Amino acid sequence: MKVADMHCDTIYEINRLQRLNEDIGLRNNHLNISLKKMQQGDYLIQNFAMFTHLEKNSDPIKHVQHMIDTFYLEMEKNSDLIRIAYDYDDIVKNQEVGLMSALLTLEEGAVVCQDLAYLRNYYRLGVRMITLNWNFPNGIGYPNFSLDDSHHGYHTCDNVHGLTDFGIEYVKECERLGIIIDVSHLSDAGFYDVLENTSKPFVASHSNARSVCPHARNMSDDMILKLASRKGVMGINFAGGFLEESEEENALSRISAMVKHILYIKDLAGIDCIGLGSDFDGISQNLELKDASYMPLLYHALQAAGLNEEEIEKIFYKNVLRVYQEVLQ
Repeated sequence: MKVADMHCDTIYEINRLQRLNEDIGLRNNHLNISLKKMQQGDYLIQNFAMFTHLEKNSDPIKHVQHMIDTFYLEMEKNSDLIRIAYDYDDIVKNQEVGLMSALLTLEEGAVVCQDLAYLRNYYRLGVRMITLNWNFPNGIGYPNFSLDDSHHGYHTCDNVHGLTDFGIEYVKECERLGIIIDVSHLSDAGFYDVLENTSKPFVASHSNARSVCPHARNMSDDMILKLASRKGVMGINFAGGFLEESEEENALSRISAMVKHILYIKDLAGIDCIGLGSDFDGISQNLELKDASYMPLLYHALQAAGLNEEEIEKIFYKNVLRVYQEVLQ
């Protein structure tokens, strides 16, 4: 069963550990994702997010440039196993010669300095998906869960603060260029602004169903239905706190909880809006599905839950590829 995973933080971790003088790379490592583990999990394509923490980086632009450099160095070192994909055809061509594909993405859209020229240059560097914001207001929009606000709880959703004027220009330019818009982390108001100001499919690369787990980072029923009506996809996030409500800070991420979210979303909005967005190497390591090599466990769990082969294929990779085929240029 092929795998298309819309979100991981593996390159961030490799870059961080290399700066600490650890000898680590993408091919073999102790992280959730390595190329060898991806091979064992039968991966088709992995999105690699260049994550930027705005308050921990005095120069976010320099930070993301170093991350992109790490990404390309790893692609060059491992071109016998994986190659970057700039569009859907690249994914197909890579698969035809037995190679996995990598999609370069940004997690924190603010690394454009309020200037769309930077956005266009990221596209020229190969960026093909952007998570508009992380957990801070950023000049583009606002998050639901904000690290800036100690009173902003896990269950508090922002229905007031949406995209800024610049944010609206930003998403329109993403759509023109062929960059997939990612609304994970974005406020509820911002979600509806994206919906109103775009026409192509967009994604929530690593978000679950709020009705199953009432965390603000998850999506409401109406948002899921609207995403499905736009032919977009939401990636099931493997983080335990987004799968089940728990008093434990480091709650176990259970495969049965992933299945519960998938079945709920399927019954609500149909199978075509469900994908995978593991958030590997960016989440707690208290995981039943411990790394990329364990992906067959989710496949077998979905089989046991009564999903047929075509439905599972759509969740594992076909729905994501449909969006990539339509949006990536």
